[in-house]
Amino acid sequence: MEYSVQQPDELRNAAAWLFDHTGDSRVFIFKAPMGAGKTTFIKSLCEHLQVEDSTSSPTFSIVNEYSSPNGPVYHFDFYRLKDEQEAFDLGYEEYFYSDHYCFIEWPEKIPNLIPEDAILVEITVNDDKSRTITI
Repeated sequence: MEYSVQQPDELRNAAAWLFDHTGDSRVFIFKAPMGAGKTTFIKSLCEHLQVEDSTSSPTFSIVNEYSSPNGPVYHFDFYRLKDEQEAFDLGYEEYFYSDHYCFIEWPEKIPNLIPEDAILVEITVNDDKSRTITI
């Protein structure tokens, strides 16, 4: 399924669309080139979940935890990982299998650790600078 986004202010509707089409799924992996808007879209997803904290990219911390009425929301950015062992050291299993929302940027850094039921979200940058979100 695809959703087209022409302007950033349309991401709120895209977030609702994603949750409407993914049921009870809690783990989402985001694949897109650098600068395509993964973090920006995850911020919209967090807004939809009524996250109370300020959201930002966890590039240096690897994981950010946000509070919401739905329980904790975990936002990962594995871009800086050198190998999967670093994710083990972080205790990734406690997060991924917690039944809380997990949004994972750069999942290609940990291909063997992604839960089988994770939802793949791909963001494509189109020639006109719009984005196509595919689940």
